[in-house]
Amino acid sequence: MTVGADGARVAFLRSSGPFDPEAALWVLDVVTGTEHLVAPGPITTYAVDRDARVAAFARGGRLFRADLTAGAVTAVPTTGPVYDPRPDPQGVRTGYVTDPAASASLRFTGPDGDRLLAGEPGNAWREHGGTIAWGLAGAGAAPFGRTRGWWWSPDGNQVLAVRTAGTTSLHLLDLDDGWVDVHWDRETYPHLAQVRWSGGGPLITVLRRMQQHGLVLSVDPRTGETQVHAELADARWVEPIPGTPRHLPDGRVLVGGELAHDGFDARCLFADGSLLTPPGLYVRRVAGTLPRADGPAGTADLIVEGSLGDPAEREVFRVRTSLGGGGPEVTRLTALTGTTLVTGGDVLVADDEVWRGDRRIGTLRSLRAAEPYRPEPVLERVTDRRLPAAVLYPTGFVGGALPVLLTLGDGPGFQEVRAEPHAWQERQWWADAGFAVVSIDPRGTPGVAPSFEKAVHRRLADLVLADLVDALRALTGKHPDLDLNRVAARGRGLGGWLAALAALRRPEVFRCATAREPVLDWTTLPRPIAERYLGDPADSAHVYHNHDLTVELAEAGADGPVLLAGPETGLPGELAWIQRQLAS
Repeated sequence: MTVGADGARVAFLRSSGPFDPEAALWVLDVVTGTEHLVAPGPITTYAVDRDARVAAFARGGRLFRADLTAGAVTAVPTTGPVYDPRPDPQGVRTGYVTDPAASASLRFTGPDGDRLLAGEPGNAWREHGGTIAWGLAGAGAAPFGRTRGWWWSPDGNQVLAVRTAGTTSLHLLDLDDGWVDVHWDRETYPHLAQVRWSGGGPLITVLRRMQQHGLVLSVDPRTGETQVHAELADARWVEPIPGTPRHLPDGRVLVGGELAHDGFDARCLFADGSLLTPPGLYVRRVAGTLPRADGPAGTADLIVEGSLGDPAEREVFRVRTSLGGGGPEVTRLTALTGTTLVTGGDVLVADDEVWRGDRRIGTLRSLRAAEPYRPEPVLERVTDRRLPAAVLYPTGFVGGALPVLLTLGDGPGFQEVRAEPHAWQERQWWADAGFAVVSIDPRGTPGVAPSFEKAVHRRLADLVLADLVDALRALTGKHPDLDLNRVAARGRGLGGWLAALAALRRPEVFRCATAREPVLDWTTLPRPIAERYLGDPADSAHVYHNHDLTVELAEAGADGPVLLAGPETGLPGELAWIQRQLAS
């Protein structure tokens, strides 16, 4: 979803449900409140110009340009298949990446035709083993939440582009063929974690390989030289806040950081060193800004997703950027149960609600079918570590001993205990199959505090497993119907690793586990993820050995307590296997 900078239009993709591939492009006229279909699906992603007057999208490798005010859609001829098309801020030209599976090149098309902006000749591409690419995010970007590999300048006369050729570099490309490199110590800081160019010069965040130190750099768009705006440091790992760094309307640079001294333990926002958010607010991301009605021209508030007190609740807050004598000023706007939170002009969209300033002005029509369940999980905080936990009972449950299913989702780094009904739909299916479904957020989970999240550094397996066991035992004090003699665990990816870990190393607690497409050997993970939790494998071989389940699973054999579930194993198959294990 995108809101134009003038606040007049909201562009968005709509499908009939989460598994419907036929998403179509729609636009909402904010003034009239009417919605219009612009282009039918299937469309997976799109981009707009500054005011959301023009959209670009690819379908079947072809480029399409949509006029969001008139509703006309035009196919645009290009050189080669199109990937990640983006109009310039003025809506005149459209840039795109071509041949992303081969030697990716960056091109743009406009009134003067189709032109190559950056690319490699075929022989150079072959000499580098087919690894050179322009405009792609790069394999190391996803662990930091960076999904893009190129950005228009605000005036549309330059492009900032990633080049990957074994390592990641960044370049400023003029549309008249001039270009300069962006200069930083790439050997010391190889990870390009964040890039933003929405006002002023570009801002980037770069990290050392072990992610314990980083720099927020401003880039001179003429020379490519960089200047340090802030340093980020943590003895475990640095966790940049999504949506930062960014230029505020008054020219200051917003940076996400952490307070971990004088009794503070918080994720906060700073503007040129000044604290903008109270320590009690756990900042999850910065979505944008909204102008202040009671301030001088150019005064704006930040729109922030965060949690204030209860980590299971995600809410939207206005954060004042102009500090007064009373310290940080934060106003709660609304709860957030989905992923949509965007701003443009004086318009905010949170989930399906459209706001103008602090006033809700409309709701986007949803085609989602009614959810089949109305789950009512009981949320708790247990043990002396106040671990977030939840218990979900079968529909209509009136009492009696129940086997326990511990759901671990995607594992460390993902919250399972959330006050969001749609997050419990699948878990209610399991509960209605005869389980007390339990979810626990152990140390290593975001949302509580930085120290809670990072305590697991280099000892993830031991601390998380201890938390799960302690929380299960603590829950029986308030939930005596939990039968801890019949406990199963399930998860996927790293959650599958954790489920298998539980069954293999604590069999007196966990009778069995299903691990869907699990990660068994941490060296197979992207390096930034593995090293964030376990450190450098060169000097932490014993740590990686402690987290490797390959040998233990082989010794347990096919009749062991762990079912390795692949895509072909459906939920009924998992259910039947768990029931057999708990009955044996």
